[in-house]
Amino acid sequence: MNTADMTAKIADGQGFIAALDQSGGSTPKALKGYGIEDDAWSTDEEMFGLIHDMRARIILSDAFTGDKVIGAILFEMTMDRQIDGKPSATFLWEDRGVVPFLKVDKGLAAETDGVQLMKPMPDLDALLTRAVAAGIFGTKMRSVINAANPAGITAVVDQQFEIGRQILAHGLVPIIEPEVTISIPDKAEAEALLRDAIASHLDALPDDCQVMLKLTLPETDNLYAPLIAHPRVLRVVALSGGYSRDEANSRLARNTGMIASFSRALTEGLSAQQSDAEFNATIGASIDSIHRASVEG
Repeated sequence: MNTADMTAKIADGQGFIAALDQSGGSTPKALKGYGIEDDAWSTDEEMFGLIHDMRARIILSDAFTGDKVIGAILFEMTMDRQIDGKPSATFLWEDRGVVPFLKVDKGLAAETDGVQLMKPMPDLDALLTRAVAAGIFGTKMRSVINAANPAGITAVVDQQFEIGRQILAHGLVPIIEPEVTISIPDKAEAEALLRDAIASHLDALPDDCQVMLKLTLPETDNLYAPLIAHPRVLRVVALSGGYSRDEANSRLARNTGMIASFSRALTEGLSAQQSDAEFNATIGASIDSIHRASVEG
């Protein structure tokens, strides 16, 4: 896989990044939204098989190509499986022109100082080595901010960049994702603190390093413009964070230079019971609307 071509696709591509990385904790909810109830499986292996079938169905749809979807974030089990007879990451890049990323975090720790840090990742180096061998371009890891607490936000950003440097050392591009919960009363204050904390870490990165940022759509339009313009930032993507697709698209279109990296908002309206024609029409309309909001912004 050509890293230079992937870098150019992410830096300049007119499209968005699909988040197809539901983990063990969120998979039952994702399957339920897709019309598959809890009694459809009896083991984790069967559950992950069902979610892989859903992801493969999305990726195999005619609308899912690099023309509008420039990247896709995969769960570890998706990376380890195949799509249409090829390893998932290889299929994405070779057959769809979509740059593959991997979710690497192991979930969230208990809340402290209004935030949830990431749980320890003792096996991260081994996972990153496997990811490089599988043709993965970059990674994603998520923390959560539930209050405008300066100490908590500093801790989140410190941890994200510390692990980000570990990821960069493997030649991968980290997507740093400190999600601000959309329902908190001091969301705007939290976002201002977050922007400044990220900027200070970006300034400290070596000149030959670039990271990506995945951020909640802000209360103040274009709040993150200085981060988008920063030379250490390859791309800034937005998470939908619980907003409906229409609301997320509307907010995204008002933030110049941000593109989408939606998960639930991407799969909204999809069902296992749909015919292939219905499914493809629904995912096609979803991709078109998210693409439009990404390139308008």
